[in-house]
Amino acid sequence: MSEIFNFLFEQYNTYSKLDITLEIIAVIFGFLSVWYSKQNKIWVFPTGMISTIIFVYLLYKWDLLGDMMINGYYFIMSVYGWYIWTRKVDEVDVTPISLTTTKEKKVSVAIFFAALLFVFIIYKGFDKWTSWVAYVDTITTAIFFVGMWLMAKRKVENWLFWIVGDLISIPLYFYKGFTFTSFQYFGFTFIAIFGYLAWKKNLNKTQLTS
Repeated sequence: MSEIFNFLFEQYNTYSKLDITLEIIAVIFGFLSVWYSKQNKIWVFPTGMISTIIFVYLLYKWDLLGDMMINGYYFIMSVYGWYIWTRKVDEVDVTPISLTTTKEKKVSVAIFFAALLFVFIIYKGFDKWTSWVAYVDTITTAIFFVGMWLMAKRKVENWLFWIVGDLISIPLYFYKGFTFTSFQYFGFTFIAIFGYLAWKKNLNKTQLTS
């Protein structure tokens, strides 16, 4: 048992208590944010903003510049999403859950490749393009950029991007030695799967009653 514990958490011996505490707090609020998103609740944004602010600080220290920018982008998109989710499309209804349009699919592709280029430039600029981790981090950044934009637009397909990005992030963070964050993405994967099913059910129900 102790060998398993050491395998999972031994790297934390070199971390400050403050950073460990901040990571745990960020993970908790990250779980809350994804859970509220699954429930289609507006609390997805304030809880997510707390998590992202903490992770911006931690990821900068961990040299994961792509994911650091993801979290900075999350914060900005949370403000935008908060507005979109509460904006009324008529006198009564707010922006509903919907499927991605052809135009939005094209924008998603543009965001993906723009994010790849942007993160590559950042890594090269900071001379951090030194291992396979940088390649993986760049790809997950692009995936999550699209996922966050679609979530802010309240599009069902956002969950598919979260699922793919989460699955890639689990081994990435574990390899980097951030076990709590790796566990977070493991949990996110399951929530994202159920979130996709819940949003699809909500969409189908709306279409039947409209």
